Amino acid sequence: MIIFPAIDLKEGQCVRLVQGRREDKTVYSNSPGEMARSFEQQGAQYLHVVDLDGAFEGEPRNLQAIAEIAAAIKIPFQVGGGLRTRADVARLLELGASRVIIGTRAVHNPLFMQELLEEYGPERILLGIDAHDGMVAMEGWLEKSTLDAFKFGQTMGHLGVKTAVYTDIARDGLLQGPNLPAIEQMVRSSGLNIIASGGVSTVENITALKELEPQGLVGAIVGKALYEGKISLAVALAAAR
Repeated sequence: MIIFPAIDLKEGQCVRLVQGRREDKTVYSNSPGEMARSFEQQGAQYLHVVDLDGAFEGEPRNLQAIAEIAAAIKIPFQVGGGLRTRADVARLLELGASRVIIGTRAVHNPLFMQELLEEYGPERILLGIDAHDGMVAMEGWLEKSTLDAFKFGQTMGHLGVKTAVYTDIARDGLLQGPNLPAIEQMVRSSGLNIIASGGVSTVENITALKELEPQGLVGAIVGKALYEGKISLAVALAAAR
């Protein structure tokens, strides 16, 4: 199981939001490249980067910061947030992202997702499933759909998706632990490789998630807990091993 330290970008800074609310912002660094390098030096194998401005505005907004991250590290990183066109996807991959995460556009246009999978392959195109009360949320989590998150995962799997980042919005940024029953249901019902996000903050959380590894849980994203010192990356990595 891979631990993905999270770097959330807003106006070029490394920040964390609470449940995706723009007004609940804490700035942790003005240098995304240095933050990424620090995680690499601490032993991270892979980074998770989110363009929050892009998610809210529907197109990438932190390209310079993402380029800084790419230049600062040798380990791979994945990027999500505001990717709505093939040109957006191509630009992020050209900047150095190893893979990209498609959320809102996959909901509105499954054919777009299928075309990306055919062009780049499922190793480079990941699905983002952001859920609130079991329903898919879109547009930077501002819009809640009537689409069941678990059925959405199944549908996307039939189109060729192999891996999805599953985020429980209600737990994000609260340090209250992940929604284990929902994650387990997603792992079992979707047939996808799942990267869990939202609330992961203790060794016990990581140990509990690791028990789902045989069913298809392949990673966990850790954000605020690292920045707030609730858990060290070394300890998180050890627990995942």
